[in-house]
Amino acid sequence: MIPHAKRITGYKYWHSVIEEGAKMTRGIRVHAYGGPEVLKWEAGAVGEPGPGQAKIRHHAVGLNYIDIYHRTGLYPQPGFPFTPGTEGAGEVIAVGEGVSEVKPGDRVAYAGVIGAYAEERLIPAHRLVKLPDAISYETAAAMMLQGMTVEYLLNRTYRVGPGTVMLLHAAAGGTGLIACQWAKHLGATVIGTVSSEEKADLARAHGCTHTIIYTREDFAERVRDITGGALCDVVYDSIGKDTFPKSLDCLKPRGLWVSFGNASGPVPPFDIGILSAKGSLFATRPTLATYIAAREDLLASASAVMDLVLSGALKIAVNQTYPLREVAQAHRDLEARKTTGSTVLLTAA
Repeated sequence: MIPHAKRITGYKYWHSVIEEGAKMTRGIRVHAYGGPEVLKWEAGAVGEPGPGQAKIRHHAVGLNYIDIYHRTGLYPQPGFPFTPGTEGAGEVIAVGEGVSEVKPGDRVAYAGVIGAYAEERLIPAHRLVKLPDAISYETAAAMMLQGMTVEYLLNRTYRVGPGTVMLLHAAAGGTGLIACQWAKHLGATVIGTVSSEEKADLARAHGCTHTIIYTREDFAERVRDITGGALCDVVYDSIGKDTFPKSLDCLKPRGLWVSFGNASGPVPPFDIGILSAKGSLFATRPTLATYIAAREDLLASASAVMDLVLSGALKIAVNQTYPLREVAQAHRDLEARKTTGSTVLLTAA
């Protein structure tokens, strides 16, 4: 008989040691940092939830660029093996002692807790949000991380409203299409960068006012042309190395540069004096984890996203789906910029 395993904590939300009577589940595990080939589809078991935990069965899992950072080690993990993925939606199948936030049978979604690339998992119950019946699991898996990211960026990092002129890089991506719609809803003028005419059409269809095809245009010069030299109040930059420091040239004096991603690689160290030289600029590097660390902030942010989705003001574009076991191909396509909108990984549930 195999001794009862210790309660799973940290990044080990399921494991390959099978306890007596434990139900088998499947998921992705990473044993070493590297390319998509390190994403291994393996069988394992999920124990029963401990105090404060819930066990959920995923129906859909979100794909996000942060998953690539975890896979490659840009954002190191506590140890190996680990299960990537930070966003999912499914149903609660069991809860541990002291859990009051959810109960078995609840439809739930979450973002920001690594371990999503699995059919079942354990998760701190206070990180779960109940899902309205009118929102599908697929939509929920595509909207939580990206939607709450847009919520804090537009409502709290910089207060976007009527009269705001903003530059948004990667306007046709999952976060980009949500941001275009939300910013338009708030009355802003959105200038978006994209890599192709097809993506430009997609961004405009979702509320982007002006598009710049950065593969054939100098985006800083085009921003100056579009704004008549007035430039932007805020730049939202999820690209990183390839768009810095040119993003700063798109800002009016005392404008804000928001660096919230590294799709092309990390921004290199820079002399802070460049902010003074380019017009007393502000710069920030926010993360969703900080903005939803408190449960009340998590619920408020998720509610804001869901309210817009339910009202029809925000449409979540799930433009690609893959079986969870084929997530390596999904990573390749995301890195090659072949995807638009959101991508969802489907389990057998």
